[in-house]
Amino acid sequence: MSQDCTEALRIYRLKDIDVVHGVTFDGNRVWFASGSHLNALDPRTGHVQVSHAVPADAGTAFDGTHIYQLSGPEILKIEPVSGEVVARLHAPAGAGHSGMAWAEGSLWIGHYAERRIYEVDPASGEVRRILSSDRCVTGVSWAMGELWHATGDPEGSDLRRIDPRSGAILGKAFAPAGTHISGLEFDGKSQFYFGFAGEGAIGLMAVPAGAAPAHDIAGLSESPLDPDVT
Repeated sequence: MSQDCTEALRIYRLKDIDVVHGVTFDGNRVWFASGSHLNALDPRTGHVQVSHAVPADAGTAFDGTHIYQLSGPEILKIEPVSGEVVARLHAPAGAGHSGMAWAEGSLWIGHYAERRIYEVDPASGEVRRILSSDRCVTGVSWAMGELWHATGDPEGSDLRRIDPRSGAILGKAFAPAGTHISGLEFDGKSQFYFGFAGEGAIGLMAVPAGAAPAHDIAGLSESPLDPDVT
């Protein structure tokens, strides 16, 4: 895949929000990190319905029950109704992370400057796998059984579908024109929600054409790679 990504289908301009970091979706609401708060947006109305005072400066993920939020050198596990932090884990490689996704019992955490994605045990924080990229990693998501990540640097953003075992690029597409993507999250159907890096906005775009049929990723973490071999 080497074609332009579909242009943004919708853009939500967020009142009184200056920046969007991580983005995730619980099936009804889009959760996003805005630095000092974790917020939930109703995508039908564009209104923010929930705002919890939680330090939230990078990726956000949802496991079906809890929200996971990167906060400096920590991963916070958050009860979404109350905003209570129910667990804290050390994030791999300390601070400097970007996107985060949950899939098949693992957290997949992007590190911007290191150009890496870490597969992490959400209970212990143990690193199960490290994947390398040739560009700075921003948003991370799984869509239709495939691992995707966005990139971001002075060259702009692109979207990459990668092999979750080796990190090899399986497909690539340009992000919407003029967009530098922060968070990235699949809506469970055919679209991605994404954050605009450095802006108080969330966009919606189609998953780029050419996504391969879903792989069987059951047991993916049963044969972990040596973290020093990427």
